Amino acid sequence: MARRWALAWWRIFYLGAVVLVLALSPSSYGPGRRQALARRLYLDTAPVLPGFTVLAALISLVLTRIVVVTALSYGLSRYALEMVIRVLVLELIPLTAALFVAMRCTIGHGAQLAQLRQSGQLDALARQGLDPVRTELLPRAIAGVFACVTLAALSSVVALVLVYLGVYGLNGAGLPGYTRMFGQVFSPGVTLVLALKTLFFSLAVALIPMGAGLYDSARPDSELGGLVRMFAVLLLIELASLMGNYY
Repeated sequence: MARRWALAWWRIFYLGAVVLVLALSPSSYGPGRRQALARRLYLDTAPVLPGFTVLAALISLVLTRIVVVTALSYGLSRYALEMVIRVLVLELIPLTAALFVAMRCTIGHGAQLAQLRQSGQLDALARQGLDPVRTELLPRAIAGVFACVTLAALSSVVALVLVYLGVYGLNGAGLPGYTRMFGQVFSPGVTLVLALKTLFFSLAVALIPMGAGLYDSARPDSELGGLVRMFAVLLLIELASLMGNYY
């Protein structure tokens, strides 16, 4: 059991290193591969972007209303906006975006890779002189990372705008105080932690499910094991970001 657990994690780290090298290699973006990559980026991002943006907008409005009303009742209105932004942009939206991309895209990609492996198509690509990781996995991994980062970034901007409108309405009087508070929250250290957390979230949801499909497809519990490893990594990243921001 311990050997199988260690082997699964070693394969994830190895696959991540291979994907990083391939992603930085100019040969991975030849004329034929660029078109396939662009198509994969569009298919993994465009269909889920409107739905997630609407979801983030609804969460932003509801959470803003709850926190502002609660803060006013306790005389803590000066801290309400900062609390909403910290909860939404720093914690909730990046994690929600990662889970959304995993459920809508990358877990399905892992299942597709498992089917390709079981049907022998990956071995057929290898016999033709093509790298299965570069041909099948790399576009899916890059698309998963791109989708996660795009959803998190766009939804954060939407949330910041809606938080302002939810508190001040269509009025520019609160803009100086809002931008001042924004600058206090997003210090260089906090911004760096947020960027790294979003990047590591996107790598986790992109690589771990597909790694399970690529390597562990022979076992019936491989998909479940991949999901458990993915959630464990997301939890560790979230804990590390909380320590970086508040300790």
